[in-house]
Amino acid sequence: MKQSNRALFVLTIVAGFLLTSCTEAPYYEKVVSFEGNKWSVNEKPTFEVEIDDTSALYDFVLTLRTTTEYKYNNLWIFWNTKTPNGENVREPFELKITAPDGSWLGKNSGTIVENQIHFRQRKIAPKGTYTFVLEQGITEEFIDNVLDVDLKVEKVK
Repeated sequence: MKQSNRALFVLTIVAGFLLTSCTEAPYYEKVVSFEGNKWSVNEKPTFEVEIDDTSALYDFVLTLRTTTEYKYNNLWIFWNTKTPNGENVREPFELKITAPDGSWLGKNSGTIVENQIHFRQRKIAPKGTYTFVLEQGITEEFIDNVLDVDLKVEKVK
């Protein structure tokens, strides 16, 4: 490698590191991967989020990653919430994966498709630990070609 190319390569790496290290980390993030890329009906990803500032607004982003071999056009998810005071809420959500023509709706990178559900600017009270449990809502024993699910919580500035 020529000296000028080597210097450009090193500068590019350093610039990339500086740009990525300047982004603020989410308030909470956890990824749950599915063994063998199969989401079993019995597997219920659980996320425990400690909310310490009830005056803040929070954005919740649920990301589901599938392969391009995923055979359905959607996925029903049950979002179960347990609040610090013991209240339980179960909500169904449909995550659209493909358009009617079969094209991917999410971000497609090679053989991976990433779809998201956004819950923006949520005020959370009371203070304490919230437990979120996801259930897949398909009537089969497992869903093939599901890589992982990620929950990210960010404080709104």
